[in-house]
Amino acid sequence: MKYFKLFILLFAINACTPEKIEPTTYYLIRHAEKDRSNKENRNPDLNTKGLERAKKWAKVFQNVDFDMVYSTNYNRTKQTATPTARNNKLEVVMYDPSNMYTEDFQKATKGKTVLIVGHSNTTPQFVNKILEEEKYKDIDDLNNANLYVVTIINDVKNSSLLKVD
Repeated sequence: MKYFKLFILLFAINACTPEKIEPTTYYLIRHAEKDRSNKENRNPDLNTKGLERAKKWAKVFQNVDFDMVYSTNYNRTKQTATPTARNNKLEVVMYDPSNMYTEDFQKATKGKTVLIVGHSNTTPQFVNKILEEEKYKDIDDLNNANLYVVTIINDVKNSSLLKVD
């Protein structure tokens, strides 16, 4: 009888315990500095400064355990994402910036910590889409230092914008 009462007590405690909270955290950055020497090149690589910034991002994120790293399918974004992905032993997954924050994406990233690398216009648009409001404007073309952090806990969304020079 003593064990039966203990079982009932443990069952009641478990039944009253709230669901496990699984925050979703998105870190969104724009690609690092690109090579601007050929204005006709629509898919340039990072320049020397950009390659250094990509390494710096990996250092900034060294204590973040990413579950996934996303990038648009451009040299400059993939090159920005790669050092952080490598540090987390992850592959860089491509996303289509014209079709972002879809239901499938939301399901795949729920409860995860995710890095998303985009562009001066797509990064703030992605953040706005997550937040469901027009909070952030396009990034100035010479600004590669913005870090947007969006957290979702129980459907409550918060965001912050940091500058990492």
